[in-house]
Amino acid sequence: MSVFIQNQWRYFCTALVFFTRIPLHLNDFKEADLNKATRYFPLVGIIVGAIGALVFWLAHHLLPLSIAVLLSMVATILLTGAFHEDGLADAADGLGGGLNKEQVLTIMMDSRIGSYGAIGLGLGLLIKFQALTYVAVGLIPATLIAGHALSRLCAVLVMFTQSYVKAEGKSKPLATQLDVGELLLATLFGLAPLCFFTWYVFIALISVALVWWWFSAKIKRRIGGYTGDCLGAMQQLTEVAFYLGLLASTSIVESYIQ
Repeated sequence: MSVFIQNQWRYFCTALVFFTRIPLHLNDFKEADLNKATRYFPLVGIIVGAIGALVFWLAHHLLPLSIAVLLSMVATILLTGAFHEDGLADAADGLGGGLNKEQVLTIMMDSRIGSYGAIGLGLGLLIKFQALTYVAVGLIPATLIAGHALSRLCAVLVMFTQSYVKAEGKSKPLATQLDVGELLLATLFGLAPLCFFTWYVFIALISVALVWWWFSAKIKRRIGGYTGDCLGAMQQLTEVAFYLGLLASTSIVESYIQ
């Protein structure tokens, strides 16, 4: 049992090191551990969201709501090194500017940001900021935690349902197919924060499911699978979809009650 626990701890630490800037030292790092760490990606999302929630809670005691929300976003971006935001920009550039699979992948690998990437990233961050400022103040911390966890589960689901399409890349070690047990554990971590909400949060899940289906179908059709940039884009898109869906579900329920 101790060996099992040690292995799980190593996989979790591997996920933290890969997806955040948290300074952890890994002894005897193995590339294969990164694939096994996939099950803990939503748990990393819980941690990232919790830190963003803490920053919001502290800032809101001293500063206006909008500034507190903005600082929470800055905290999560700094914590992850804008890893997923960069994926959104690259995916937008590639899918927007590429005419075929080869062009899409080539553009995604370009470190420069283009028009599609700049517009997509800018609008994504703006919508995220605006949506969070309209969430009930008391629910913003829970919303951040749930949004970051659920959106990372959506990225894991892409890995479970599709294949990695690049011969090489930073996300190549993640490309091995997940088994059902790993997916169930990731699902547990991804859905657990929803317990903070009442039943109508499931209305918000519809918007997340629709965005997941749309973007999954898009990358499958355009490039035949996913890249690391596609995973980052999926995380960002479904995080925004959750926030918007939560606002919509609240509005729907309030209208029904009235």
